[in-house]
Amino acid sequence: MLEQRPLCAAGRSGCSSIAANLDRENNVQNSDPIHAHAPRADVDRDGHPAENGKFYLVGGGIASLAAAAFLIRDGHVRGCDITIFEALDKLGGSLDGAGNPESGYVARGGRMLESKYLCTYDLFSSIPTLDGTKSVTQEIFDWNETMRTSSRARLVREGKREDAPAYGLDEKHLVTLGRLSIEPEAMLGASRIADHFDTSFFETNFWLMWCTTFAFQPWHSAVEFRRYLLRFAHMSTGFNQLHGIMRTVYNQYDSMIRPLRRWLDDHGVAFRQDTRVTDLRFDETGPLNRVSAIAGETAHGRFDLPVDPADKVIVTLGSMTAASSLGGMDRPAPLDTVDATGAWSLWKNIASGRPEFGHPSIFADHVDASKWLSFTVTLRDPTLFRLIRDLTGNVPGEGGLITFPESNWLVSIVLPHQPHFIGQPADVQVFWGYGLRVDQPGDFVDKPMQACTGREILTEIVGHLKMQSESARILEHAVCIPCMMPFITSQFLPRRRGDRPAVVPDEWRNLAFIGQFCELPDDVVFTVEYSVRSAQNAVYALLGLDRAAPAVYKGQHDPRIVYKAFATLRDH
Repeated sequence: MLEQRPLCAAGRSGCSSIAANLDRENNVQNSDPIHAHAPRADVDRDGHPAENGKFYLVGGGIASLAAAAFLIRDGHVRGCDITIFEALDKLGGSLDGAGNPESGYVARGGRMLESKYLCTYDLFSSIPTLDGTKSVTQEIFDWNETMRTSSRARLVREGKREDAPAYGLDEKHLVTLGRLSIEPEAMLGASRIADHFDTSFFETNFWLMWCTTFAFQPWHSAVEFRRYLLRFAHMSTGFNQLHGIMRTVYNQYDSMIRPLRRWLDDHGVAFRQDTRVTDLRFDETGPLNRVSAIAGETAHGRFDLPVDPADKVIVTLGSMTAASSLGGMDRPAPLDTVDATGAWSLWKNIASGRPEFGHPSIFADHVDASKWLSFTVTLRDPTLFRLIRDLTGNVPGEGGLITFPESNWLVSIVLPHQPHFIGQPADVQVFWGYGLRVDQPGDFVDKPMQACTGREILTEIVGHLKMQSESARILEHAVCIPCMMPFITSQFLPRRRGDRPAVVPDEWRNLAFIGQFCELPDDVVFTVEYSVRSAQNAVYALLGLDRAAPAVYKGQHDPRIVYKAFATLRDH
C-alpha cells in the first residue's frame, strides 16, 4: 500500500495563499509579497505540529522535488510549509521531455538507471504512477522484467553490428585500472584520466563503450572515473551488452517527474516557477551562521524574502543543463554560455568569501571541456526504425546505446520503446542521440557537429548506418532537433577536495546544498541517484532525524564481484 501523508489543515486551497498573494501584488517593484507568510495553524488536520518553520527550496529539478517529498513523507512537514522556486516555467530540471508529433519531441537526455539506486527507489516507492495502479518504483522494476536491456549491437562499424565487442585491454591498461581502483582519492587530486593512461587506452573498445555510456572525456577527473569503476563494478559482467541498465516506461519526465509533481501538488507544496533566486542574505554574527533572507526576481520585479530563525533553505547548486539551446531541422543549436536560470551566478555569489561553499568556477568556467550536443528525432515514417531493428537484432527499448566508433563526432543513438512520450501517436517514432566531439567535422557532412542543423545531423547518422539509399525518404518524414548543452559534463571536470561543498556546511544551521555539485563520498555524479541521495541527506540532517539514507552499494567489497569484474575485463 502506498503511504499517504497529511495535507495542510486548510486544505489545498489554503496551502496556496502565499502564491495567491504573490500573484495579486507582484506588480510592485521590491514589494513582492512572496515573503509574506500565510497564517498557519498550530497543527494540521491529523495533529502534526507546525513546528519546523518554513522550507524554501531553490531549483525545481529532481533534487528539490525529492527533498520536498522526503520532508513530507519522513519529516512530517506540511506541504504548505514548502515552497519551491524555479527560474524556468517548467519543473524537472535535466529530466525533461516536451514537444508534439508535428513540430517534434525533445528530450535533452536520459539518465541511466540500475538496480542499486537505493535512494531513488526508496523515494519512488511512495509515489503512485499517473494511473494510480502501483508505485513508480514497482512500475520500473516490472517494466524491466518485461524489457531487459541486452544489446546485440553496442558498436556498429561500417554499417555492421558487433555483438558483445571485445574490450581490447592489455596488461598495462589492466594494471592501471587496478591501481586507480585502490588508490586513495587524495593521491589522485585534480589529475585527469589522460594523466594515467597512454593514448592506446583511448583507442580500446572498453574506452569507447565506457565513455559513451557515461559521457566521460579523457580530460575529465580521474577521481570521478575511479568512483565509477567502483560504483558499477557489479555491472562489469555484460557491460559490453549493457546488461543491468534499467529504463522507465516513457521518458523520465513523464515516468518520474510528472507523478512526483502530482504527489507534491496533492500535498499542498507551493511551486513558484518563473522565479529566479539571485542571492542569499546571511546572519553570521551568532554561534552558528544562518540564511536570513532570499533575494530574487520575477517578471514583475525583485523581492527580498525574510527567512525566520526556524525556517530552512535547501539550494540546488549549479546546473548541468543551464544555457541549453535548441536548433531545428534547418538551423543549428547555438552555443549560449549565458545561464538564464542564474544557477551558476547564485552559487558564485554565495561562495564569494565562503570557502566552505565550494568553488563554482572550477565547474562553470570551462565550457570547451564540458559541452556536448544531443538531438531528438521524431519520425512519421517507420523506415528508419525498421532498418535499425534489422541491423541490430534488437527491438526498440531492448538494445540501449548504439555507438559508431568510426564517427569523427563519436556519435551514439538509442531507440527507446515506443511510445516514448505519453500521448505520442502510434504511427510516430522517437529516438535520441548525442555526440562527444562536437568541434570535429563529420564524416558525411563536412561541418563540426555543433554547427550542423538537424537535417545535417540526421544525414550523418544515416551515413554511418549505411542507409543512404533510404536517406531522402527518412529525411522527408523526420524532424531532428539538436540541443547544445555547454555545462552538461561540468560535474566531471577535474577538482580537488573542497571544490564541492558538504550537503550541510560546517557552522551553518539552516542551510543545505543538494544536486550534482555537493559532496557525497563514494557515490557518482551525473546520476538521478546522486541528486536524490543529496536530498535525502539534506532533509534528515536539517530536521535532525534519527535515520539515514540507504548506504551506497559497494560491490567492490564483495570478492566474487571483484573476481568477475577482473576476469571479464581480462578475458575480453
